[in-house]
Amino acid sequence: MDFLLGALGWLGAAALLYGYAMVSSGKMSGDGAPYQVINLFGSVSLMINSGYNAAWPSAALNLVWAGIGVVALLKLYRLGVAP
Repeated sequence: MDFLLGALGWLGAAALLYGYAMVSSGKMSGDGAPYQVINLFGSVSLMINSGYNAAWPSAALNLVWAGIGVVALLKLYRLGVAP
């Protein structure tokens, strides 16, 4: 279980860095659904990993980050931009 949750944390960190790099380089829009999905996956993955490792400040940060992602995706869905 330690290995799986460790891998999940690394995947989440990689996802967040990938999204940030794509937006920063102009290859992805920061207000589009793909970016929001990447951020949601990354934040939920890191939240699970942080909670498992009792890193509560990081878990709380990623809970808020995931909440922001959910709200953004719902907004995009209502606008007909997200599937």
